[in-house]
Formats: sequence, C-alpha cells, structure tokens
Amino acid sequence: MTAEPSPRGDGGSARGERVTHSLVRDVALPGGTGTLALLTLDNGLDHTKPTTLGPEGLAELRTALEGIERRAADGEIVAVAVTGKPYFLAAGADLTQAAAIQGRADALGLGRAGHAAYAILGGLREKTGVPTFAFVNGVALGGGLEIALNCDYRTVASDAGALALPEVGLGLVPGWGGAYLVPRLLGIQDAMKVILERPAANKPFKAKEAFEIGLVDALFDAPDFLESSIRWAESVLRGDVVVERRELDPQPVWDAVVAGTRQRLDAVVAGSRPAPYRALDLVAAARTATKDEAFAAEDEALADLIMSDEMRASVYAFQLVSKGKRPQGAPDAKLARPVTRVGIVGAGLMAAQIALLFAQRLQVPVVMRDLDAERVEKGLASVRSTVEKLVGSGRMSRDAGARIVANVHGTTELGDFAGCDVVIEAVTEILGLKKKVFAELEGVVGDETVFLTNTSALSVTEMAADLRHPERVVGMHFFNPVAQMPLVEIIQAAKTDDAALATAFAMTKKLRKTAVLVADRPGFVVNRLLILLMGKIVEAVENGTSVEVADRAVAPLGLPMPPFALFDLVGPAVGLHVLTSLREDLGDRFPVSPGLQRIVDEQIPVVLDAPKGLPKPVDPAIQAVFGDGTAGGDGALDEAGVLDSVLTALTQEIGLMLDEGVVASASQVDLCMILGAGWGFHLGGITPYLDRTGYSEKVLGRRFLPDGVANVPAAAAARA
Repeated sequence: MTAEPSPRGDGGSARGERVTHSLVRDVALPGGTGTLALLTLDNGLDHTKPTTLGPEGLAELRTALEGIERRAADGEIVAVAVTGKPYFLAAGADLTQAAAIQGRADALGLGRAGHAAYAILGGLREKTGVPTFAFVNGVALGGGLEIALNCDYRTVASDAGALALPEVGLGLVPGWGGAYLVPRLLGIQDAMKVILERPAANKPFKAKEAFEIGLVDALFDAPDFLESSIRWAESVLRGDVVVERRELDPQPVWDAVVAGTRQRLDAVVAGSRPAPYRALDLVAAARTATKDEAFAAEDEALADLIMSDEMRASVYAFQLVSKGKRPQGAPDAKLARPVTRVGIVGAGLMAAQIALLFAQRLQVPVVMRDLDAERVEKGLASVRSTVEKLVGSGRMSRDAGARIVANVHGTTELGDFAGCDVVIEAVTEILGLKKKVFAELEGVVGDETVFLTNTSALSVTEMAADLRHPERVVGMHFFNPVAQMPLVEIIQAAKTDDAALATAFAMTKKLRKTAVLVADRPGFVVNRLLILLMGKIVEAVENGTSVEVADRAVAPLGLPMPPFALFDLVGPAVGLHVLTSLREDLGDRFPVSPGLQRIVDEQIPVVLDAPKGLPKPVDPAIQAVFGDGTAGGDGALDEAGVLDSVLTALTQEIGLMLDEGVVASASQVDLCMILGAGWGFHLGGITPYLDRTGYSEKVLGRRFLPDGVANVPAAAAARA
C-alpha cells in the first residue's frame, strides 16, 4: 500500500488523488476462441509511484467494467482479464485519501465504491457466462489483491514482488471482499495466515508461496508472463485446464479455528486494538453469510475503522517509515567516502552479525579481530552457521553464501586493519575499553578511516575525545538481531565531521536499514525510553506491586512482548548495565533496583516457557527477590496505576529529549520506537498515543503532534 499524497501535475486529481486509470484493449485469443477484453490498471507514472486506488480511480474502474459487462452480454467478448503496469497490479487503497475522510458516511461510501466495482468482476460469469481472470504481474496488496480474488481465475508472474492483505496491520480489515473470499478459497486455517498472521509479521507472500497456498491458480515466468497467461486463459475456456475448488470446511472445523485464533489474539493483542478482532468476526461469519451480507458487513467494519484513531495512527506510522528511507539531517551523500574494506573489533555475537550483514550487503572484504584465536574462530563459525541456515532454507543462494563466507576473515593482529576504510568496534560496553580500542587503531589505519562505535548508551564524544582525529568517529547503533531489526541510530558526536557522518548514512542505506540522526545524549532514543519503561515496571515491583500485575500493566499498548520477556530477550545483565549507566548520567528518573541486581548476580530466570508464537509470562517466583518477597504492600499499584506511572515517565522523558535536541522532532522519536523497539503501527509510535490519552497535555501542557496528524481530528470525531 502507499500513503504518499498525489501532487497536482504528477498524475494527481484536484482532490489530491493519484488517479489510477482503467485502460481496456481487445486481445484476439491465439487459438481462435474469441476476444478477451484486457483491462490494465495504470496511473501513468513510473515504477517508483505505485498504482493505488482512490475514489476517482474506483469510479473509473467501475465505468470501464460496466462497459465490459455490456459487451459480454452482447456476446462480443469471451473472457475478461485484469492486469497492471510493470511491477504492479495495484498496491491497494490510497491510504492518504482514506485518512483524509472526515465523516463516517464518506468512509462507508469508500467501502461501497470498491465493492460496487469489484462485484462486476465477481458476478460477470453468473450474469453473462463470461469468466474473469486476474493476471497478477507484480505487487498486489490489499485492494490490489482483492481485485484478483474477485476474479474467477488468477495467474501470477514469478517475479511479482509481494502479494498480501496487510490491512489488519494498518488498522483496517480486508474490506473489498478479502474477508469473505479468502476463507472460502483457501480454507479457514490458511485464511488466518493470509488475513492475520502474515500481516502481524509484515511478511507478504512471494509469487511461488502465493501459488502454493492457493491464492493464485498458475505461476508463469516473468519474461513472457502476459502471453503465457493469455494462452492459459484460453485453455480454461476450452476446458483443457480445469481448476478445482475446495469444499467449504465443516462448521465445527471453522468454529474451532476461529476460537483458537481468538484465544491467541487475546494472548498477544490483549484487546489493545480493534482491527484484528473485526477481521476475525468477518471471517467467522463468512461460511454462512451470503456474498451480499458479507460485503455489507465489510463496508460497516471499514467505515468504523477508517474513523478510528488506530487507522489514522497506522497511516501516520506507515508514512513515517516510508519517508524514513530519506533520512532527516543527513549531510550531502556526495561527501561519503568509498568503502572497499571493513574492519570489526571483536568477534562476539553482535560482531559476527554485523560482519555477515556488511559482507552480504556491501559485498566487500570484512575482517574481524579479537584477542585470541579461539574467540576469532567462534565468531567465524557463527557467520558460517548462519549462512548455512540461510542457504538450507532457500533464503540465500549457495553461490551468495559462499561469497559471504569467503569475504569474512578473522585475525588476532591489529595490523590487519591497515587498508580498512571503516572500522567498527563491537566490544564490551565499557568506555575505557572502547577508548583504548580507538587509540590503538589510530596507530594502524589511515587518517581518513572512519571509526564507528556500536555503543548502545555511552558517550561517543567522550570515546573520541583523546584521539588525534576525533572528527572521524560516528556512532552506528545496531539493534539485536542485526539482520531483522531495520533501525540504525546514527550518532553525531561533538566533533564528528560531515564526511564521516555521510559515510555512515551511505553505508546504512546500502545495508537496507533506516537511519535516524541522533544527538550524542545518554541512551540515544530507543534505549533511553525502553530502559525507562522497564525501570518503572521494576520500580513498581520493588514498591510492593505483584510482578504479574506489573507485567500485565502495559498490555493496552500492544507491544511485541511484556516487560519481563523483554528483559529476558536483551539479557537482565545488559538491562541492568544500561539502567545504571542512564541513572548515573540522567539522574534518579531512572530508578535503582536491588531486585534486578540480585537477578543478575544469581542468574535467576525471569520468565516461564510459552507455546511458540505466544509471549513468555513472568515467573511469579521472582517475587521473592524484590523486597521481603511479598506483594501488596503500602506502595503496591494496580495495573492502571503502573501504566499511569510508565506513561507519565515516558511523556516527561520525551519532552526532555526534544528540549535537548536528541532528534529533530517528535516524529523521529516515533520512527525510532517503531523500527527499533517494535512499537505498534496501530499506536503510530509513542507520541500519538501520549497525545490521544491526554498525557502530553497533562504532563507537558502541550501536544507532541498537531490534532489530526495521527488521530481522527477532534471536529471529525465529534461528528462521527
């Protein structure tokens, strides 16, 4: 999907819509069966401007299909097919247009407009005997995929970029037939993957996967995709190819899958947002509802959700992430120095992940150095093992894997960093140790070699202070796991020059990560806020709150995992270290925790095991390490009290961060928390949530974002 607005003169309409046109031409079927009417969706722009569907585009599509319907009734054509411009069938609804809707009646109209056009495709064979085909030549997301689903048959090009129904992740439901058609086409179990599971993981289907699961009926090579699809369509018309459709799942199976899915939603989403539940309700009803009833229910759900803060926040977050590919504050890219060889100080887990990423994306030699051969070999083994897994799973070709392994070298010799254009340190979070590393490197590398530090909280300025060339030092903070986490915090120290900074930004782009420019302040953005959140949770427990109550308290935020599971993931020792460091630098807003110290000292597990895909609950036994081991004392809080404490602290801290100039704007805080901490799209990051819940005005006396940027404007909400 896209939420990018349509400027006038760039294919846009007077209302700002980038209009997608419906271009129809006749194709004589090669076997002489008759004429196929081929409708191509095209916004008239190049592949960097995805085809999307707004009110005017839908109206044009409906008009074109009504003309085709008349020709089908008159016997002029024997088949209809829909395809798209190069690389796109359609990337879904125009989210900018949807987010600009000011009233529920207009929101309802948008849903009905889509159904009115698509219903012609879905009902043409029954009405005229002429079947409809979708030739999915590229990206088909949301309403784009639903065009195909409303057709009788579907083919897909082998290089089609992505097929998905991502609406639930954007605060919506598949509202143009998807919630009804997918479970009837694939069965109820696989429908849950398409409508709920894949969107939650932000994992669209590749062409082959879509074919294997049954979203499409035939897969053809890209170079002659259209010709192959036309021949295949004629084979279907002649009866030479018969596409079998499955029977509906029995009602008990349907009900059991719905019930199990609802239970998982309660465990993971915990009622924090309506869209997944509305989608599940639509799917639950799809077995017995008529098509008209189902489509009307989709219209109503879509109207409610378009007028929800969840959807507006999701669109804000989507736009933010899309625009994040063009970083704010980055120097001129022309200043970046060429990178032909990379050095990494350390060969531990983080260093090995960084080495693999650099070798894969930069395609340059990478050398890891550690103090002894055993550590070096362990780091190299980690790289080899990860590559083997990627190759074995088919996510990486054997040749690519071999190139990566050949490009990553290990050494114990500092002198092997000579000739490196960039050296990144990934050693233990001790300032003195990092300063020593850089001091030693200055005697080995050239004066223009850029020094990067992967520190998660330490001062980059202090790290560079004693160097001959402090201007070469930049913070480049990766998140764990490195391959999956899309954010890199780029930290500009007091003396960092534009050439070093530009090099870091250029590398991040080649690594296919999103860079955010951050000032050199303790904890930067993500760790400063996450550690504060976890610190306030632990503080509540120290004061007598039950660990289970404290762990559940932030469930309304819909975060990827509860606080103690996050502690477990990052490692209690790491969390304690950063908490202590931030307390020393920023004061007692970051609480002290004797209980956490004991957990670290005695290596006490903090969570219990859980079934795959479900969050790990806190182990109630750790209550004993806090205070006298009892909960419910005078300082105990209920869940609402803990949440209030957390949100108040986060609001205050973000206000301080903006005053300090840690990032350029509140939206950059949101971008960091979405990509670096998994903060939900449905929240819009963190600041829209604090605005909507009143914390920003209560604590700071002001909103972080203007009304309507990431929420339903107050005036529109009053009318809804």
